Amino acid sequence: MKSRNDIRNIAIIAHVDHGKTTLVDELLKQSGTFRANEHVEERAMDSNDLERERGITILAKNTAVQYKDTKINILDTPGHADFGGEVERIMRMVDGVVLVVDAYEGTMPQTRFVLKKALEQKITPIVVVNKIDKDSARPEEVIDEVLDLFIELGADEEQLEFPVIYASGINGTASVDPDPAKQEPTMEPLFETIVDTIPAPVDNREEPLQFQVALLDYNDYVGRIGIGRVFRGTMKVGQQVSLMKLDGTVKSFRVTKIFGFIGLKRVEIEEAVAGDLVAVSGMEDINVGETVTPVEHQEALPVLRIDEPTLQMTFLVNNSPFAGREGKYVTSRKIEERLKSQLETDVSLRVEDTDSPDVWIVSGRGELHLSILIENMRREGYELQVSKPEVIVKEIDGVRCEPVERVQIDVPEEHTGAIMESIGARKGEMLDMINNGGGQVRLIFNVPARGLIGYSTEFLTLTRGYGIMNHSFDSYQPMQTGQVGGRRQGVLVSMETGKSTQYGIMGVEDRGVIFVEPGTEIYEGMIVGEHNRENDLTVNIVKAKQMTNMRSANKDQTTSMKKPRIMSLEESLEYLNDDEYCEVTPESIRLRKKILDKNEREKAAKKKKYAETN
Repeated sequence: MKSRNDIRNIAIIAHVDHGKTTLVDELLKQSGTFRANEHVEERAMDSNDLERERGITILAKNTAVQYKDTKINILDTPGHADFGGEVERIMRMVDGVVLVVDAYEGTMPQTRFVLKKALEQKITPIVVVNKIDKDSARPEEVIDEVLDLFIELGADEEQLEFPVIYASGINGTASVDPDPAKQEPTMEPLFETIVDTIPAPVDNREEPLQFQVALLDYNDYVGRIGIGRVFRGTMKVGQQVSLMKLDGTVKSFRVTKIFGFIGLKRVEIEEAVAGDLVAVSGMEDINVGETVTPVEHQEALPVLRIDEPTLQMTFLVNNSPFAGREGKYVTSRKIEERLKSQLETDVSLRVEDTDSPDVWIVSGRGELHLSILIENMRREGYELQVSKPEVIVKEIDGVRCEPVERVQIDVPEEHTGAIMESIGARKGEMLDMINNGGGQVRLIFNVPARGLIGYSTEFLTLTRGYGIMNHSFDSYQPMQTGQVGGRRQGVLVSMETGKSTQYGIMGVEDRGVIFVEPGTEIYEGMIVGEHNRENDLTVNIVKAKQMTNMRSANKDQTTSMKKPRIMSLEESLEYLNDDEYCEVTPESIRLRKKILDKNEREKAAKKKKYAETN
C-alpha cells in the first residue's frame, strides 16, 4: 500500500497549562511559516478573548507547518475535560500524538483523560517533557510517571516504545538529552522525530471518496463549515457528492469551497486527496461524524461518539426589577436565537424548550463549559438569568446513576486531614495517597459530580490557597443517598430597593460577609451577603444615617469597613441554592432569590416543608 510521505497528521495533547499552545507557537515560528517581518502574537492559536484571558484552549484549532519536504498538520486540543468532546473526535483525524508533560508537575488528570482517548484509537505517541529549563524540573521521575500511566491505560508494546524529546517551549529549545545544559536552540529534534516516528497517511486517492467531519465552524458568508479528514479518494470543488447523515438519510449537495491550512491561515484549494485535513463549505446542515461520499458509491465511516452532557442549568429571560437596563438583547426570541446558534458549532451542548417560552434547559459537559457560554453571551450584550447547575441523572439497567469525577489534589502535608474530612462529607471515596516528599501530598478520589459543585471556594479556604485541584469525568455510578455537598450557610437578603450605603452595610457587617460595595443599586430580594448562620436573614443596607446637629462621641472617621467579597461568574454559579437565580448582564452579576418578596418566600418555604413532612 502506497503512503503519502509529504504529509503527517498529529494532535498535541496535554494537561491545562503544560505549555502546548506555546510549543505550537515555536513550531510555527521555526518552520519559517511566518515571514520574517510578520507580527505573531504569543499563544497565536488561542484566538478567542476568553482563551487569551484565562490562558486555556477552549476550542480545538488546526494549523500546518512546512518542515523541509513534509507538511505537518497540527491540531491543538483543549486540555480541560469539559471540552473532552473535542478531543475524542480529533483522535480519529490524526495518525500520531505529541504528549506534552510539565517537567515538574508530571502527569495530571487531564493528561490521563486525553491520553486514554489516544491509546484507544491505537495512535503512535511521542512524549515531550516541556519546561526543562525550570530549576525544579525532574525529567527522569516524570518519564517514569508517564510510563506507569501508559501501562495503566493498557498501551501495547509498540506504544510503550515512545521517543522522548526534552524541550523548553518558551525558549524555543529542544534536545533528546534530559540534561538542561544540552538544550539546542532549535525545535529540529522534535520535527525530525515527528517525521521519523509518526506513520504517513495511506495514499488511496484512486478509490471512492470518504471524508468525515470532526469539527464545525460557522461563517456568515458561507454558512456552516465542516472540518475533517479525507480518509480515501479525492474531493474537488464543484463536485456533486452525497452526505450520509447520522439518522441514516442521505442528502446530495455540491462542494462550493475547500480550504487547506498553512500557518494560521485558511487557503482556498481546488482539490483535496486522501490524508489531507481540510475545511469544506456548501452543506447547510452538516454535523459532526457525518460522511461525504460520491453519489454512486455511498459508504459511511463509523459514527464518531460524542460525550454526553453531565450537567444542566435552566436559562431564563431576565425578569428582575432591573431587567433591560444594561443589556442590548433581552427578549426570549434573541436569547433563543443565540442558544440555537451555539449548537451550530458546539456538539456537546443540548438546548431543550420547556412549557414556558421564556425558559430553556441547557446541558453541557461541566461548569466551565456552561460558564464560558454565559460569559460569551454577556460580552455580546445579552441579559439573562440562570439557575443552580444540576447533574444529569441517568437510568442504567434500572438503577439511577449519577456522574462521578476522578479528583486529583496536590496539597501541603498539614492540610491533608482537613481535605479528607471535607471530601468525605461530600461522599468522596479515596483511591490513592502519594507522598512526593518535600512536604507535598497527592490525593486521588472518586467524588459524585454534585459533591464538587461549589467545592472550589471551600477548598481554597481549607488549603489557604496552596492546594491544586483537578478533576475529570470518570463514569456513571449508582446514586448516593442523602445530601451530597451544597452550601451550608444562609444568605443576607435585601428588604429594600435603593442604593447601598456605608452606614447600612456597617450595621449588618457582624452578621456575615457582604458581597456589595457602598453605592451599588440594590432591589428587594437581592442577595447582598452570606449569613454566618444556616438560615437566611433579611437586612436593610440602603438605610441612611439620620442627620442631626448633635455631635457624636465616636466620630465617623474612626470606623473602617471590611472589604466586600466580590464574586466572579463561576463563583456565583457555584454559590447558588435551589431557590436562587444568578442574574447576568453585560455590566453586572447579581445573586437573587427566585421569590423576591419576603412574605411570599416564607409562605413558599412553609408549603414546601409541609409537603415534605406529609
